[in-house]
Amino acid sequence: MNRPDVARSLGPMFTIEHDFDATVVTLIDDPASHRQEDVTINAFEDCVTIEQEDAQSGRLCKITLSLSQLADLTAALNLPEGVYKRKA
Repeated sequence: MNRPDVARSLGPMFTIEHDFDATVVTLIDDPASHRQEDVTINAFEDCVTIEQEDAQSGRLCKITLSLSQLADLTAALNLPEGVYKRKA
């Protein structure tokens, strides 16, 4: 039995799907009055895209990161404030 109300009470949720040419991760925000739309991350061989629907306009917003930018972001999440250059 699939009970969405039970799933929501378990805390933050996400899904992972493996398509032919990408791994797709969907981040599902907690239900609340300030809730944001779900975020979909598509990991391709040469880039990563991040998509989220704009609730006001209904338009899909999409950001594309190169693998180098993704590596920089990954490193930045664990560093203090400052300016850095990642070694190749």
